[in-house]
Amino acid sequence: MTTTRTGRWTGRTRRAVQAAVGVLATVTLAAGCAAGGPAQSGGSTGEPHDGGDIVFLIDSLGDTWIPNNSSISSFQGHIWGHVADKLVYVDQEGTVSPWIAESWEQNDDATQFTLHLKDGVTFSDGSPLDAPAVVQNLDTWAFGRPDEGISPVGLFPKTYDRAEAVDATTVRVHFDAPTLGFVPTLGYHGSILISPKTLDRPAEEQADLSNDIGSGPFVVESWKEGDSVVLTKREDYDWGPEAVGHTGPAYLDSITYKLVAESSTRAGAVQAGQADVAYNVPPQELASFKDQGFVVDVPRYLGFVNGYRLNTRVAPFDDVLVRQAFQHGIDRDEILSTVYTEDWSAAESLIQSNVPEATDHSAEFAYDPELAASLLDDAGWEEGPDGVRTKDGDRLELTLYPNPYLATSKAIDELVAQQLGELGFDVGIQAYDVVTYGERVSDNTSLSNYEVTRSFIDVGTVASILTDASNGEDWFGLGESDPRTNDLRDAVAQATDLDERAKAVDELQAYLLQEAYFAPLTQIVQRIYVQNPRLQDVTYNGVAYASYYTAWLED
Repeated sequence: MTTTRTGRWTGRTRRAVQAAVGVLATVTLAAGCAAGGPAQSGGSTGEPHDGGDIVFLIDSLGDTWIPNNSSISSFQGHIWGHVADKLVYVDQEGTVSPWIAESWEQNDDATQFTLHLKDGVTFSDGSPLDAPAVVQNLDTWAFGRPDEGISPVGLFPKTYDRAEAVDATTVRVHFDAPTLGFVPTLGYHGSILISPKTLDRPAEEQADLSNDIGSGPFVVESWKEGDSVVLTKREDYDWGPEAVGHTGPAYLDSITYKLVAESSTRAGAVQAGQADVAYNVPPQELASFKDQGFVVDVPRYLGFVNGYRLNTRVAPFDDVLVRQAFQHGIDRDEILSTVYTEDWSAAESLIQSNVPEATDHSAEFAYDPELAASLLDDAGWEEGPDGVRTKDGDRLELTLYPNPYLATSKAIDELVAQQLGELGFDVGIQAYDVVTYGERVSDNTSLSNYEVTRSFIDVGTVASILTDASNGEDWFGLGESDPRTNDLRDAVAQATDLDERAKAVDELQAYLLQEAYFAPLTQIVQRIYVQNPRLQDVTYNGVAYASYYTAWLED
């Protein structure tokens, strides 16, 4: 059953919703108008000005609005980025600058940090965004309330001990081990500042987006579950990050996020002038949009590349030789030339090359089908009459699960299945929608592999996911069984010097790839935007979310 929850409806809200509804009403027209080109602007002053409503077509809105549980979603992160602020701003190059925290300092061993907050910031319910509010947010990110269905934020430092309000605008944060990455991680898209009145609510009430109050430049005017979210400008907003060149209220009047599942419909609606932004258009269509004068943005985020984490506890990847054969059996150049465009790059390691500590380890997993076949031979897998290898009566088979957060994932998995099939793997593909994928695939320890990419702001958070130490995510099913991984994990997590940490990260990358715990594919452009050329001054942060806070529409 579809649930509708709405907030206050204004004339502006109604116009925005009507525009979004019009997208669906003209699906057939939009899909057939590819040759029409974008609406052309005229008489632009070239200077930002107030006014205008935009419609953003998105392929999912996720399955919950509980802030902690939804804030790292590739879809809901778009809404949170406009409704809520962060303590610091992190740009596409990973540069950290002040936002709600005007300044900060740390002690010598990076176990204590002091944050100095802007005075006068308020949530949209009128309550102050002061030191006690920040302390409550930090506690919520670190611990959640799991017994009530509110999860901790996954990449928030697990070394967090406590925070205290020194005075109304000063917060002191304590860790039980060195945590160099704490301040950058405050710019992660899970670290959204939410009103204590919201945080005090039970999970069921937090799941109602109209109850989720932030301090951002937009507020939620209305939302309809599984359909749309309408945001309108907050007139008294005056504390944007200086790094984006604007601190006052947004220029746009409203943003409507409308769920449209089919990529061809999203693309056609923008081409026909029925919407302003189409999210996750297939890469093969981008050249045509560019030729027609649309703006195409493919920001690359800081984080892991796209690839497969291989579960060492589940056959056939409980054998390092099979894992290495899997790595060397994937032709990444064919993936780039078939699925992607010149905007994409081959993976050089398990983390993106724009991460400051990334180093090139591509030789560890380079395409080499002869080597891959030899590794399978050495592992005892013999080719059968149907071309599928067998060992002790078992077939060399596995299933790939396309990542629904990544528009190109199914096409990539189909290519990988063909490539591995030539080596004697029997590869199946099981595709799910976002909700079902979360239920059946995400963190399912019974699966032999799990396609993953993950943004992060600071490389120090990498260590927290590799094993099960301190409630880590244990990506590869290692637990604490691999002493070398444990040592390198701890060296990264506990470093008190950036150069020392960079050396440990280099060694960690090399080791994980040599052991074939991870099979990289390509550097990730997870968020693809096709936009109306009238829409000016869109910005992108370190995790590649589009912000329309500084955006405006040409006349």
